Amino acid sequence: MGRLGVVLGSNGLGPGGEDLAATAAGHGALVIQRHGSASPYVLPHLIDHRANLLAAVEGGCDRVLAIGSVGSLHAELAAGSLVCPDDFIALQLGLTTLEDVRAHRPPGFDSAWRARVLEIWREAGAAELRDGGVYWQAIGPRFETPAEIRLMAAHADLVGMTIASECIVAGELEIAYAAVCAVDNLANGLGTKPLGLAELERHRAANVARLHSALDVVVPRLADG
Repeated sequence: MGRLGVVLGSNGLGPGGEDLAATAAGHGALVIQRHGSASPYVLPHLIDHRANLLAAVEGGCDRVLAIGSVGSLHAELAAGSLVCPDDFIALQLGLTTLEDVRAHRPPGFDSAWRARVLEIWREAGAAELRDGGVYWQAIGPRFETPAEIRLMAAHADLVGMTIASECIVAGELEIAYAAVCAVDNLANGLGTKPLGLAELERHRAANVARLHSALDVVVPRLADG
């Protein structure tokens, strides 16, 4: 069996600060910072997902756990929730690493690996992780308008800017891919107050602490297979 890769955010924007990276690496995982490991911060729509995941392949990884920062499309899915999505919508993506008919493949989270992540997460007694949900990948880097959120909410549960792209590329590189998404905010127009960066950062900080505790007990078992 190959090595475990953990993909995180970086530079304090979204789950994936230095503490999370150190925890995952300390338990034997190869850590990849999707927005870059040093300044300047790489905006979501400019990320080279192929380069990131080729680094995982070159590091001996055959499976990846991705940690993502998301907005909730439904008020009942509150900030602080952790979700393991089982599908995504990303109709705008013309994304492939392939140059032949192999590009005509159905993308998606790896079902067996995803089930393993959920099983170990629960057995470890980590923070509650919701099984299932649809992730809508927006283009970014701006947030969405309330009208756009209403459209998305009819079909999905979470909105973010990176996870679907990573999942597609990982599948083409034959890396099993599953994600844990941390809800940092209610999407624009759902809250009682306008979406603001101060509140967003407060929830992100709480989620980083929650994820740090979870990864400390989950990553060692995932790394062992």
